This record gives sequence, structure tokens and C-alpha cells, in this order.
Amino acid sequence: MKVIVMGCGKVGTQVSRRMAAEGHEVTVIDPDPAALARLGPDFKGRRLTGIGFDQKVLLEAGIETAEAFAATSTSDTANIVAARIARNIYRVPRVVCRLYDPRRAEIYKRLGLVTISVTSWGAERIYELLSHAELDTLLSFGQGQVALVEAEVPPQLVGRAVNHISIPGEISVVAITRHGEAFLPLLGSEFRQGDLVQFAVHASAMERLETLLGLKGG
Repeated sequence: MKVIVMGCGKVGTQVSRRMAAEGHEVTVIDPDPAALARLGPDFKGRRLTGIGFDQKVLLEAGIETAEAFAATSTSDTANIVAARIARNIYRVPRVVCRLYDPRRAEIYKRLGLVTISVTSWGAERIYELLSHAELDTLLSFGQGQVALVEAEVPPQLVGRAVNHISIPGEISVVAITRHGEAFLPLLGSEFRQGDLVQFAVHASAMERLETLLGLKGG
């Protein structure tokens, strides 16, 4: 995949290095040559010094044939301008825009842009760890609205079927790990002692899941 990353800070550097290491054709744009140097001598992609929303720079980076564009600079304004150019003018199929101010996320969502707010994500993650310490949160989606969590099956669920704890739109059993091997369960699959269960849970249903697992009274 041909990828353009605008901004070579900590996030941009990590994204660029990882995608290049996986064999993608990566071009990184940043106005500061010193920032581009963070990519290291072993970086297999291309480095381009310039302003990431300058169309001449974008054309030099190959925006016309790019398959993905990530705006990861330290400026929300620059990120949104570059992302809109990539999406609306050059029709790049995959465009992701990093935001510092989560209040802008809803505005940009209405413009059809995928945004990542590190502030909101971090706040949601801290809240999850503090409020639901009994559940091991593996991954969060969106701005924390949905989480992938893991818990050992409690005694009261041993021998019960997956459908006993599955609630459409709120709680889904994604996988069960048994004796070190994971599988995708059916609604009729039964829990066994020692099972590790991975759930997809909406944030509003986290307390309900804790109750079903016997982690809270109710």
C-alpha cells in the first residue's frame, strides 16, 4: 500500500516506521529535517521536507496515487486542512486525522473524516482502568465507546451457554481461550472452569457485564 504520513513527531514516526517495516511504500512529510531524522538510518521509506498541506509537496509525495494518508502533525488546523485536501481533492481512499482538541472531533466527523483524539482516548483508557479494574481492557475502539475486555469465567457461569451473557448491542463474547488455545464460540457453547473470555462491550454496559460476572452486586 502507498502511504503518506504528514508530521514526523512521535506518533508519525512510529506509524511510518511500522508501516515501512511491514513492506508498505511510505513517504513522510515534515518541514523540519531534524524531525525526519528521527526515522533513523534504517528507515526504508521516503523523507520529504515541506509543508504537508502544500499541494506541490503533496504531488511530489505522490498523493495522486496514494492509497492512505495520515495527518499526524502537532497542529490540528494543519492536520484537518491536509486531510480534507487528501480526501476531497485527491480522493485518497483511507484518510486519518490526529486531533489534540476533542471538541473538534464531532465537527470533523460531519465532514466525513476519521479522527483520532489522543486526549479523549487517553481519558477513556484511564477511566476504564480506574473504574473497572477487575476487567482487563485489551483494546478500545472509537473514542472509547467500545472496548475489548478479558476476564476469567466465574464459577456461576461454568456450564452455562454463551447466550446467557450475550446482550445484542451491549455485550458480545468474541472469543474463549481454553488451555492456551483460542476459539470463536457459538451462542450454545458452554463455559468451562479456567476459561479466559474476551468480550466486546459498549461503555454503557460495562457495569452490567461486571454484575453478570459476579464482580458487582446486583
